[in-house]
Amino acid sequence: MRWLLIGAGYSAQTFAKLIGGEAEAVFGTTRDRSKFDMLEAAGISPLEFDGSSIHAALAREMSEATHLLHSAAPGDGSDPLLSLLETSLAEAMPKLRWAGYLSTVGVYGNHDGGWVDEKSACLATSKRGIARIDAERQWLDAGNADGFTVAVLRLAGIYGPGRNAFTKLETGAAHRIVKQGQLFSRIHVVDIAAAIRHLAMRDIGGIFNLADNEPAPPQDVISCAAELMGVEPPPEIQFEDADMSPMARSFYADSRRVSNARLRATGYELAYPDYRAALSTMWRDGRWR
Repeated sequence: MRWLLIGAGYSAQTFAKLIGGEAEAVFGTTRDRSKFDMLEAAGISPLEFDGSSIHAALAREMSEATHLLHSAAPGDGSDPLLSLLETSLAEAMPKLRWAGYLSTVGVYGNHDGGWVDEKSACLATSKRGIARIDAERQWLDAGNADGFTVAVLRLAGIYGPGRNAFTKLETGAAHRIVKQGQLFSRIHVVDIAAAIRHLAMRDIGGIFNLADNEPAPPQDVISCAAELMGVEPPPEIQFEDADMSPMARSFYADSRRVSNARLRATGYELAYPDYRAALSTMWRDGRWR
């Protein structure tokens, strides 16, 4: 397998570390050349891609890649890679067999705390949510047209080393904001990486939710981490009284429980089935920073 990672951020770097020993090569893109050293530390050969053009080095690697992982955010209603192609994707990537597109459970919008699965209506109303829905469709259409497998992976809230309730408590950034009936789903970055490998190795395509088994109110996660650390959790703040940015507040507009039944039906078993198991393991092993 020769991998190309478009948008080699947190999840893609974790994935690269997982498959580095079994892949022929792993290339990945970033907008910022100053991040080249970080990508190399993750076992990624870095390429620059700012979404405005496909330069020769990227085009050359596209022509050789057998597997693609795409996590770059869409632009104004269009995918930043597909929109730049002057030919079909099959011509630009003739060896491509499997592509994973990292989307978000935000495409479901608000379901008033009800369960959603891959057949549920996508009710997103935000500009970024609608753009993700459009990009998902573009990738599924490209796979159908050009004969390669596409897996659209809708990610719940991502956490893991360096990004978790412990680090928020340590830096004073943790808040327990309470909104009646509010539920969030989440997924550990290790499960994102392992699920991608699981699907790619089996050439499985379609739409999959990547979420753990237990949607929960966000304040409960902070309380659990504080108990493990042996510190007092921050006081609860009612949502109406919270001082939040418009972006942060927008996340509380949607409440839903995200089902992972379809992913588990493929035979994938979560390493971290809920936030308590994950936080307990991370704290015990000291691998939360």
